[in-house]
Amino acid sequence: MLEEMRIRGLGVIADAVLELGPGLTVITGETGAGKTMVVTGLGLLFGGRADSGVVRPGVDRAWVEGRLALGPDDVATRRALEAGAELDDGALLLARSLSGEGRSRAYVGGRSVPAAVLAELAESSLAVHGQSDQSRLLRPSHQREALDRYAGDPVARPLGRYAAGYSELRDLEAELAALRERAREREQEADLLRFGLEEIEALDPQPGEELALAEEEDRLGHADTLRAAASTAHEALLRDSDATASEGQDATALVAAARASLESAGAHDRELEALSRRVAEVGYLLTDVAGDLASYVAGLEVDPARLDVVAQRRGVLMRLIRKYGAAAGTVDEVLAWSARAAARLLMLDGAEDRVTELATRRTALVVQLAALGGQVSAARSAAAKRFAEAVTAELPALAMRDATVTVAVSQTVAGDLVPWLEVGERRLAFGSHGLDDVEMLLRPHKGAPARALQRGASGGELSRVMLAVEVVLAGGDPVPTLVFDEVDAGVGGRAAVEVGSRLAALARTAQVLVVTHLPQVAAFADQHLVVRKASDGAVTSSGVTRLDETGRLQELSRMLAGLEESEAAQAHAQELLAVARAAKAV
Repeated sequence: MLEEMRIRGLGVIADAVLELGPGLTVITGETGAGKTMVVTGLGLLFGGRADSGVVRPGVDRAWVEGRLALGPDDVATRRALEAGAELDDGALLLARSLSGEGRSRAYVGGRSVPAAVLAELAESSLAVHGQSDQSRLLRPSHQREALDRYAGDPVARPLGRYAAGYSELRDLEAELAALRERAREREQEADLLRFGLEEIEALDPQPGEELALAEEEDRLGHADTLRAAASTAHEALLRDSDATASEGQDATALVAAARASLESAGAHDRELEALSRRVAEVGYLLTDVAGDLASYVAGLEVDPARLDVVAQRRGVLMRLIRKYGAAAGTVDEVLAWSARAAARLLMLDGAEDRVTELATRRTALVVQLAALGGQVSAARSAAAKRFAEAVTAELPALAMRDATVTVAVSQTVAGDLVPWLEVGERRLAFGSHGLDDVEMLLRPHKGAPARALQRGASGGELSRVMLAVEVVLAGGDPVPTLVFDEVDAGVGGRAAVEVGSRLAALARTAQVLVVTHLPQVAAFADQHLVVRKASDGAVTSSGVTRLDETGRLQELSRMLAGLEESEAAQAHAQELLAVARAAKAV
């Protein structure tokens, strides 16, 4: 139960405290006084959308604070404790602030929390029924939602599975349509990929091959130059044994002479001995290099045929690189393209398999949805009779004694251009909500035909039917606090008295807050709060006052005749209060 709420800087309300209690609390006031701000404050306090436009001009931030009494085992208590909140003598302190720039902050039990936590608390603590519900009730979709709320788990469970399957079916059909629409494009792409892969496979390039071929071509093209250079170097290092003396000594002979000279003298000086060893190492190295040069010359060949083969291979590779390589122009890039193309081709070739797989899954989903849709329809049809009877039972208490409400649950046979499910021997249209069309019909009095609400109900009748629906739904809501925001619009006279009586009866089992403009409803209040507007000529502000018996009499007189001190209005107000007390005593 909501014990107290404080509003600061919200709309015309500068600072107001609402002391609330069990039973029926009514909130009244002149038009424009700020009654709507009370409901807006409740919405903010329980996680509603934050609109910076409701922040009072001249203040930095609007605040709404509340004290919510909870039981130790309440769902809201557990959720608050999970969020790190602390209780104050078993009560939960809630707060919401809103800046003029639209920034919002929420607090639960002294801890800052996301506004969504307040909304979660509202699910088990508060239900708001507004005047806008009256127009929504004219829409078949809202009538279906009302029936589903009343039906509870028998509809909610299969409908939840149905909705998940329906969503999967829509995604599946979108993928199927895309696959089928792009079949030609995929085939063209696959042909290009196959051609490229076959071309690469036929040439069979190897990683780094173009570099090796470039080196081989360069070597073969300059074989004579390489042979001459290597032979000259070999002779300079190590001449053949049959060379004439006039040709001079080679490098190895000169180094050997230097080594011999140093070895003979090195015995007398360590430094010279070290130099002798280094000269010896140079001799060994020159002999090795001379041997390698001899091997190089022997292995070097001049092969014009091989040169042509290498040049042709390089030319083919370069054309392949230009077609399938990237900026660097290497065979490795061609091989990388080949790997990507093979993977893409595998995916494209598997598209038909994917189409078959999706078609099979679609068939299974359709069968599943047909079964679940049938369960939902059966549960709705069973609940529709009970729901209609419950709403009809409320109407006599709302001055519609002979009125009857029926709820029709029907299915539409689908044409060729409409999505359908085969249920039994019928093809039924379906949607995200199932197979059913739900329509509420009203017969306002005996002998009158039952007509759809949107075609046959007057404004007053619609208000009372909507209130009856909300009362029936509220009776099934496991929430301790119910808020009705001017749901009595369009009602007057005896019907207004019956509305007040019904709200008072509902308040015996729940805390009921009602914003009303009807004195007949306000007379049934256990607590009466009035929102009053004051102005100093420059600034207008409103406050909330809890009325005593004298104050109630004056407020009811104002609501009846616009004159608080009118003796006739006060007499009428006293009569209303007496009627209300008598009705509540029954």
